[in-house]
Amino acid sequence: MMLSTWHIALIGALVVVLAVLVTHIATRRNDIRKVAYMMDALEDGELNFRFHEKNRFNRTLNRIRTIFEKQRQAHEQDSWIKLIRVLTHEIMNTVSPIASLSDALAKSVGEHGRSELDIRAGLATISDSSRNLIKFVETYRQLSGVARPVRRAIDMNKLINSIISLNGELVAAHGAVCKYRLEEDDLMLYADEGQISQILINLIKNALQAGAKRIDITARMGQDDEVIVGVSNDGAPIPPEAQEQIFIPFYTTTREGSGIGLSISRQIMRQHNGSIELVRSDTMLTEFELRFR
Repeated sequence: MMLSTWHIALIGALVVVLAVLVTHIATRRNDIRKVAYMMDALEDGELNFRFHEKNRFNRTLNRIRTIFEKQRQAHEQDSWIKLIRVLTHEIMNTVSPIASLSDALAKSVGEHGRSELDIRAGLATISDSSRNLIKFVETYRQLSGVARPVRRAIDMNKLINSIISLNGELVAAHGAVCKYRLEEDDLMLYADEGQISQILINLIKNALQAGAKRIDITARMGQDDEVIVGVSNDGAPIPPEAQEQIFIPFYTTTREGSGIGLSISRQIMRQHNGSIELVRSDTMLTEFELRFR
């Protein structure tokens, strides 16, 4: 039976609609892949991508990328300014007494009334200041030389229990207790065991320096298949004005602290495609959270 013109037109229209629908679905799927790629890149801090097709959706994604890039540049510049300020302060505090004492001793050579004891005391001060400066430089070299992680499968329950056991005497000496609350069995992590241990040990020591009497460690799986490790303590809270500074190298709120532990910890977590954040600090609790993606 011959198709009428009306039927042919209807079939043609259906074919066109179907073609448009298929094209639309393919475009949307492609857009979803682009968004997923962009989100992965943003999470990893890789902003060297750009979508070249000149359509409205791509222009919007490129604009979002540009906004993130500007924010990162501003944050990095601010961090460098703060780091340079801290470095300048530490170096000047050490070098200034050395220069002053050296000038005074040079002028006193041959003068009457200047005892050998005074000269020895001045030279001892110069020696101590020089050693402190060398120690500071060594600490900075340690900060800038974090090795790339050597990853392997880690049983988180065994790792955390091992760390608590190794630090048991130190914790007890401060009159404190450190406990691990098991939230999930068979929780595995693919990471550098030594580096992750370094982070957890540093957080325990920081808590003890803050006067903590109880330190709690938890590990669980997040909604997005993240391994989340929490370390909390009941020590003195971090002052609000210091909470934005604690990850800056050489910034410390205690006399015992070197000011590099948290900065190194953040570097390690970034190399593991993860993060470390202070999620709470008040009179009741101070808590850090490590997220491994």
